[in-house]
Amino acid sequence: MKRFANLKRLGFFTRLLDEAPPAERYRFAAEQIVRAEKAGLDSAWIAQHHFHEREGGLPSPFTFLGYVAAQTSRIRLGTGIVTLPLENAVRVAEDAAVLDLICNGRFELGVGTGGNPSAFAAFGLDSTQRNEIFARNLAIVRAALTGKPLEGGDTLYPQRPQLDGRIWQATFSVAGGARAGKAGDGLLLSRTQPRTKDGPKATLAEIQNPIIDAYLEALPPGCEPRIMASRSVFVADDRAEAMRLADIGLRRALPQFMKGGHLPPGETLEEMITAFDTHVGVADDVIASLRTDATLERVTDLVFQAHSVDAPHPYILRSIDLVAEKVAPALGWVRAARPTGINVLHEAE
Repeated sequence: MKRFANLKRLGFFTRLLDEAPPAERYRFAAEQIVRAEKAGLDSAWIAQHHFHEREGGLPSPFTFLGYVAAQTSRIRLGTGIVTLPLENAVRVAEDAAVLDLICNGRFELGVGTGGNPSAFAAFGLDSTQRNEIFARNLAIVRAALTGKPLEGGDTLYPQRPQLDGRIWQATFSVAGGARAGKAGDGLLLSRTQPRTKDGPKATLAEIQNPIIDAYLEALPPGCEPRIMASRSVFVADDRAEAMRLADIGLRRALPQFMKGGHLPPGETLEEMITAFDTHVGVADDVIASLRTDATLERVTDLVFQAHSVDAPHPYILRSIDLVAEKVAPALGWVRAARPTGINVLHEAE
């Protein structure tokens, strides 16, 4: 049986696509993170999306994670990602520093170039300049967190230099992998990526392993790799029910999927599951499916997300439990013993 020797941490990625008002969506997401902590998961991640409720509808990740921090005590809380070109870099550093303090050093800062062109236009920015804006803003965030003088001479309060070692960069490209590695940051790999016309049937591993190669090659000597793969995973107690929910969700997500540059997946559920890079079924099905993903042999962190399976909230809670109880241990994840008598904030400092 294949076990992933490098897998150190297991995480959960929120899904904010419920057919519900926004306040209820946020409540569901918070409950899922609380459930993930109870199940023993190491981390929970949220994505920032502006304007489009069918993409996730959470524009304020720091506000939301502050709310979640008050309901949790152990699980690490991460942004996957903050769309950095659309943000004021100093405000990102301030929010990150305050959040990390109030959650006792549990925050992980994931950033990316992200966002669609219409979002950039709404913010008065040119999406073709996203890479340049990202690089400039990330440099400001680092300088601010570590107490370096900013333009005008001011320094951040509160400073949080520890966070400079907990930055993660998301990327779809080999160049982005090299950029994250050179900086000594963590590498965030997506749960799916568009295929090219030259490689319409390429596996996710064939796309993402070259990114990992570039990351590791650029990583400074002595710097510990942090490689996270997000994966679409939904586990149920009944296979037929899992497939029914997958059929509903994937067909509903298909227009947005195609809009994102993906190739037509075919008409059958099996073809859509493959095209969406989704792992779905009972625990044994999902274990077998994940074992075919060669990327996971190299990652330190596996983060699972039920997107785009259209499962109601109670099914997501059950899926979290099943991943922690059955799926992840079969892949090599070991639930960490909960520390006792330790001041986590001082330990982080």
